[in-house]
Parts: sequence; C-alpha cells; structure tokens
Amino acid sequence: MKIIFAGTPEFAAVALAAIHAAGFEVVLVLTQPDRPAGRGMQLHASAVKQFALSHGMAVAQPSSLRLDGKYPDVASEADALLRSTPHDVMVVAAYGLILPPSVLAIPPLGCLNIHASLLPRWRGAAPIHRAIEAGDSETGITIMQMDKGLDTGPMLLAERLAIGADETTGSLHDRLAALGGELIVDALRQLEQGPVVATVQLESGTCYAAKISKEEAALNFAQPAEVLARKIRAFHPAPGASAIINDIAIKIWRADVVACSDLAVPGEIIAADAVAGLVIACGRGALRLTELQKPGGKRLPASEFLKGFPITAGTCATVAPVS
Repeated sequence: MKIIFAGTPEFAAVALAAIHAAGFEVVLVLTQPDRPAGRGMQLHASAVKQFALSHGMAVAQPSSLRLDGKYPDVASEADALLRSTPHDVMVVAAYGLILPPSVLAIPPLGCLNIHASLLPRWRGAAPIHRAIEAGDSETGITIMQMDKGLDTGPMLLAERLAIGADETTGSLHDRLAALGGELIVDALRQLEQGPVVATVQLESGTCYAAKISKEEAALNFAQPAEVLARKIRAFHPAPGASAIINDIAIKIWRADVVACSDLAVPGEIIAADAVAGLVIACGRGALRLTELQKPGGKRLPASEFLKGFPITAGTCATVAPVS
C-alpha cells in the first residue's frame, strides 16, 4: 500500500514514524512551510519534515491546497503533484491546512485523519487541551474518514484512554500520539485486506475544541480553585498559565486544590512560606502553587521560588496582561 502523509508537529511525526516502522511505503510527505522560531527567529523545519528527510522521503510544503484561495498557483501545483503521485490513501494528522473537496477526492481509498479525541466530542483544533480543561475522565484516538466538514466524517477505529488526575496537555499529548501511531497502523492493515466498516458520527454529544488563546492562560482567581487547577494543567506546556504577583507576571506550572476560609478574598495570598508553600484564595477553595517561574528564570518548586522572590501573605495576585 502506497501512502501520502500530511502532518506537521510532533504528534504527526510519531504517527509517520509508526507507519514507516510498520513497513508501509510513504511516497510523499506534505507538511507546512518552515517557520521562524526561537530567539533568533531562524527558520525551523517541522518535526514531520525532519523525520521525512532523515528517512529519505519526498517532501512538499505548499502554503495552501485551496484552488480558490489566496495562493491558487501554489495550490494548483500541489494538486498536480498529488494527482501525479501514485498512491492508495492519504493519512492526515495535525496538518494545519484545510483539505478542500478537490484534494479529498484524489486518493483512491480516501483520506484518513488521526484525531486526538473520542469523536464527536472535541472536534476542532485543541482537543487535548479542552478535554483536560473540562475535567474529562477519558479521551482517546479516533481514526476517521475525512469529509468536507470539521472532523465530521465516519469513524473507522477508536480507542479510549484514561486521563490521569495530574495529567497535563504535554503528558497526555505524548500518550495520545503513541496511541495514534498504533491505531493508524491497525487501520491501514485492515484497509489492505478490503473495505473497513465505518460508523457515522452521531450529532448528540458534539462539542468543539477551539484553538487556545493567550488570553485564556491569564488566571482569574474569582473562579473556583478546581477550575483553575484544570486550566493550569491544560495550558502546560503552552501557553502556560500566569498571574501578576508583586507586579510581575509569574508563570504557574503546577498547583493543588486546598481548602480555604470563606472570608478570604479571591486572589488573596493566604500563605507564602517554606512550610505552607504559596497559597492563593479563589472564588471557591484555594490553590497551593507548587511550581512557578518568573520572567527570565527557571521553573522552580515553590519553596525555592520563594527564596528568591519573597511574597507577603495578605497581598493579592491579579490577572496577568497578555503579552
């Protein structure tokens, strides 16, 4: 079976590696154009491109696939490349570009998407973040036959994965990426044997995982502590939750929910010492911040952080502005 693969970040690179290790022939890899990154804003290749080139795979990086879009010449060239490259199926994972109907119709066996949720829950761009933020107890991977809708196509395979009590987006991402690699290989092997029975998605239970914005990562301590604790885990490692403490924007990487007097004002720092740690009152309950980072500094346990950043109990933390 010959495969065209389309993906960009590490999540997709894990799937591409699994497909390659399983012995499938990847005849072409599509990934987004190189982007500037780092302090020097040097151009960096995507994780998928790096894997593909290191294993001798052909790579194309069109900025668009829409013939009626902003870059019709680029899209036309990409369309011609896809049509002239013999293949059976296209596998898509976190590609980042819209596949128009003209592209979806090219592969003889269609386009398969690796989606990091149990569809129809958390269709959209940020299913891992949103599952943690919502307090879901489980998520999973769905292998879906793509159609023109947003993650609306019929499902070929799905497998559940429990979300740990202390799970962050970073740790859950890695577990889901590995599961996605396993499941797409399973789907491709089944497809080699003949048509795979697909299940149409129900509309009941549908919800959307909107892209994460920096504004969301600024903690509002008027919210319940358990809600904020989930946000901290959901926004770890990016964009990172934050708050203003002593007039400085502090990143908050880990926190526990603790009890709090009803008399405390949301945002009030009710403890800041080596024994109790750094405890901030919330709209309900309180958060004990256990790992923090000041601008230009390292992530530190609260006890170490307080040695170099003294905080007085009774002061208030506020919402950090978006930079």
